[in-house]
Amino acid sequence: MENNQHYFNTNKATWNQKVKEHAKGEMYDLKDFKKGKSSLQKYEINALGDVKDKSILHLQCHFGQDTLSLNRMGATCVGVDFSDEGIKLAKELNNELKLESEFVCCNVLDTSKFIKETFDIVFTSYGVIGWLPDLKPWGKMIAERLKKGGFFYIVEFHPIVWMFDYLKGMPELKYGYTQEDVIYEEYEGTYANENSKMKSKEYGWNHGLSHVVNALTSAGLHIDYLNEYDESPYNVLPDLEQTKSDMYVTKDKLYPLIFEIKATKL
Repeated sequence: MENNQHYFNTNKATWNQKVKEHAKGEMYDLKDFKKGKSSLQKYEINALGDVKDKSILHLQCHFGQDTLSLNRMGATCVGVDFSDEGIKLAKELNNELKLESEFVCCNVLDTSKFIKETFDIVFTSYGVIGWLPDLKPWGKMIAERLKKGGFFYIVEFHPIVWMFDYLKGMPELKYGYTQEDVIYEEYEGTYANENSKMKSKEYGWNHGLSHVVNALTSAGLHIDYLNEYDESPYNVLPDLEQTKSDMYVTKDKLYPLIFEIKATKL
């Protein structure tokens, strides 16, 4: 991981800036969230089921809205993120809302160094694995933090989505479906506020579905299902169209936008 420290440091600095932008933006809707609105989407709600009295480890939690939403549903929750500002705001929200979530600031790959307990559920979602250069240590950490019989659930943007560059208007097919070389992007704004003047400097990696599945199975987890969908709950790409069910789709629906995996520790 030492070879990737520059990438992690650059990403962390960008995400510390993003927290401030996202906290005041419509996408994260903190005003209604504080009034009791859940930040969770239908896919994770359906997959996680009744979480009352369950213990949940939420990886790459940003500033903790999903962690706190699960806490509101009766789960005991711990959220992890590498952004100092993200964890700071998460703790502030936890206190303000009188909830009982815990938050830990660390690189997600180092989670087992900071958290020793095991959980009924490990959960992560939307825009997470692209920040990791290698998924095998990620899968190993997930298996370490799961109780026997517990499960891991991820819902994530599909790797096909990240083959395109969206910075110059029309999507340009530019990156490999599975690309070991790091991808660097520098642009003004953030996905939750394109009009923001902040400078985003980001290093990322593309991981095909086989990489995700193999990272989990090599760690000893059993894949319960892998599903792909041609819709997204977030309007994060150019020219998506909103459906009657409040999802977003491409005009031609030629490729999936998200996938979900559930894996159990037997």
